[in-house]
Amino acid sequence: MDAPDDIGGADDEEPLSSVPLSVPPLSTGEPLAYRLTGRRRSSLPPPPEREYLVTVSNLLVAAAHADAPICRREERAIRRILSRLCGTETVPGWLEEHFTTFDPKAFELAAAAEELRLLDVDQRRHVMELVREVCDADNAFELEEERYLLALVLGLSLDRDSVQDLVVHSASGLDGLAKRLFDVVFSLTFLLVAWPLLLVIALVVKLDSPGPALFRQTRYGKDGLPIEVLKFRTMRVAENGAEVRQATRGDTRLSRSGAFLRRTSLDELPQFFNVLRGDMSVVGPRPHAVAHNVLYRTQILEYALRHKVKPGITGWAQVNGWRGETDTLDKMIQRVSHDLEYIRRYSLRFDLEIVLRTVFGRKSRSNAY
Repeated sequence: MDAPDDIGGADDEEPLSSVPLSVPPLSTGEPLAYRLTGRRRSSLPPPPEREYLVTVSNLLVAAAHADAPICRREERAIRRILSRLCGTETVPGWLEEHFTTFDPKAFELAAAAEELRLLDVDQRRHVMELVREVCDADNAFELEEERYLLALVLGLSLDRDSVQDLVVHSASGLDGLAKRLFDVVFSLTFLLVAWPLLLVIALVVKLDSPGPALFRQTRYGKDGLPIEVLKFRTMRVAENGAEVRQATRGDTRLSRSGAFLRRTSLDELPQFFNVLRGDMSVVGPRPHAVAHNVLYRTQILEYALRHKVKPGITGWAQVNGWRGETDTLDKMIQRVSHDLEYIRRYSLRFDLEIVLRTVFGRKSRSNAY
């Protein structure tokens, strides 16, 4: 899945590093959820001296070789990281030559780590932030694999506390058999019981306005791969391109039945077929439209970490009231914070709690329109 070479955020946005850090309220007692935000204070770049640039280049390339030979997308991302460290539009000729002739088999991690430890910890963390920022903007998910990031953490001599907002350690079993069994059993049971309701809704949608009963929209799934998500059609238009406008209160695009379906989340019920197909889970980060992913992954440093798991029909962010229109960056930051909190805390009991709060909780229906 290739992405455009240059993807930018809104030109009139205030630079994130210049905005004072605000601490959003925590949904639970889990510590440091508020750090999962692109609005932290800026770290310091290491000095653009040749010895450090060569060592960082070696570390980036060696880490990329950790799981398989380096690919073109990884090479492109590393070049962009190095040019940012150099403060130039392109990688200088001498560094480009070193980059292309580097032999990862000759790389000595201990020697590189010893040299990089001479840098301040904020300067070493800056390299990790650049990796996240460049890879998120370029959609280079290969470079964000856990093994690659952990290799960088080791080489940069960073402790877990200093990078826990950049590297998410998934809870045990998040992609395991027990969760898959829960998804399949829950979805089959629901569809066997609720199929008359689904037929009635489909008929109402067809009679209410011209067009199909089901709407298919491309979203990003696990590992950033595109999936086709099913919904009951709630609008008179079908937006699935480069620009997708979020639904707003009183949206004139909504059909007569669409407003009710969205307010009650009944439009999401066909996604249980996505769960059976293996594209989604009952519980997980909600899938966003591709156009919204392109926008927010350039504005929130940790945004792409949501794609470590399958998207869900409901999620921890939704039952805490962070659903609906994200008309401010703070709202999306809160949603991402809760999504990553879920990835860290997952258990079957936690999934069941989220399902129950989706059905009976008030916050799960707030901002639904």
